[in-house]
Amino acid sequence: MSDGTAVRLEPHEIALLGDGPRAAVTVAVVDLHLRGLVEPDLPGTVRARVVDAGEAVEAVQPPSPLAAAVHGCLRAPAEPKALVKDPGIRLAVAVMRIPLAEAGLLRYPLLGATRAARRHVRELRHEHPLPASRHGLSDRERLLLVALHGEAALRLLVPRFALRAGLVRRAEVGGADLFQHSPRGTGGVGGGVYYCGGGGGGGD
Repeated sequence: MSDGTAVRLEPHEIALLGDGPRAAVTVAVVDLHLRGLVEPDLPGTVRARVVDAGEAVEAVQPPSPLAAAVHGCLRAPAEPKALVKDPGIRLAVAVMRIPLAEAGLLRYPLLGATRAARRHVRELRHEHPLPASRHGLSDRERLLLVALHGEAALRLLVPRFALRAGLVRRAEVGGADLFQHSPRGTGGVGGGVYYCGGGGGGGD
């Protein structure tokens, strides 16, 4: 297959093509957060969450192999930026690269994104701009937006989790785009999300 843009890509694969392994791992961390499987721990770290049998929910789709590898590394708190160096996660990234390379989206031998892959990611960014509000989005839509728009999407869609887990730097939350990204007339993203170190992990 010479042009892999016909392949249906998952959000973590799009992130890998657009911004590399660390972006793919970030999408995996957010995926686990949306499933209730990880939570912030020490400032700037994340760890696996102990889920009671009574609150376990059957997911429509199981976590990706990359997300499963990330979850396995989070039995102890870890900084998200350090996860990409873990051998198990590096192996999961290498395995996910194989079908992308076979589809013509990654170049051999260095496995950088091909021109067709970069064009496809640009088209997806154009087709899926950041919305004015996080409300009404499915989890897959949130993951796709994080894959395409990175930190801007994290600040809009999962701001409290992103800040406490170290996915964005503290200085990047608030400021000029606090009001730019806040839903107007709602108590959603703009209401209480930008408090630093506040109690409770819910809301994202």
